[in-house]
Amino acid sequence: MRDFRGAITIAVAIAVTGSALAEERSIIVQSTTSTANSGLYDYLLPAFEADSGITVHIVAVGTGQAIKNARNCDGDVLLVHAKPAEEKFVAEGHGVERFDLMYNDFVIVGPPSDPAGVGGMTSAKEALTQIAASQTMFASRGDDSGTHKKERALWDFAGVDPTEASGTWYRETGSGMGATLNAGVGMGAYVMTDRATWISFKNKGDFEILVEGDAALFNQYGVILVSKQKCPSVKADLGQQFVDWVRAVDGQRAIGDYRVDGQQLFFPNAKPAS
Repeated sequence: MRDFRGAITIAVAIAVTGSALAEERSIIVQSTTSTANSGLYDYLLPAFEADSGITVHIVAVGTGQAIKNARNCDGDVLLVHAKPAEEKFVAEGHGVERFDLMYNDFVIVGPPSDPAGVGGMTSAKEALTQIAASQTMFASRGDDSGTHKKERALWDFAGVDPTEASGTWYRETGSGMGATLNAGVGMGAYVMTDRATWISFKNKGDFEILVEGDAALFNQYGVILVSKQKCPSVKADLGQQFVDWVRAVDGQRAIGDYRVDGQQLFFPNAKPAS
């Protein structure tokens, strides 16, 4: 009986130790929603996990919330798209170093009736000015996401404060990109969205891209290892492996190879690690 109990004790100890080791080989990535909703991670992560043996758990929220979560030490890596906010995160010591990872662009979509007459414009500033002047419905995320930050910067550039019209022609959903697109389609309102989410979005109705091609609509994504000095719980070694892999040849190739309906969603532009 003593031997039998001893064997059970050893087996339990091995199982617990094995479970703990398995848990240690995982990281949390605080991420913007577009990378998750587009299906990129479903394509990218199996390759990384096969190469590294590290399991990646994605927390997909707006960029502003992702940065807050990382500040609160609720993640090992940050992958978002609001460069000034990312640089501030690093400057304040919450992140080790920020790296460019990939890019795409923003577009303004709307109904084919195009009541503000912005279809075919290549200037976001002029399009937004015209939407505001005509007081045509515009649906905004209003959630401090990377997309919302970019949208606010473009309104500022156009010399318009749309929040003065909040609740009338300017509608703030306070929700993610998919929900905002759904609201926009339902209201017949213009919406600014990242192209990857738009390509992946299934409820387009008759909406189409009306404004694109402006350099101001460029959408850069960055990746940052959360600082272990600020957050002792950070799995720095494992997180660094993820940061290095997505910036290296295999990760960059996988990002560039990802397609939806034959269309490339993200364009890798990381500089090789020195």
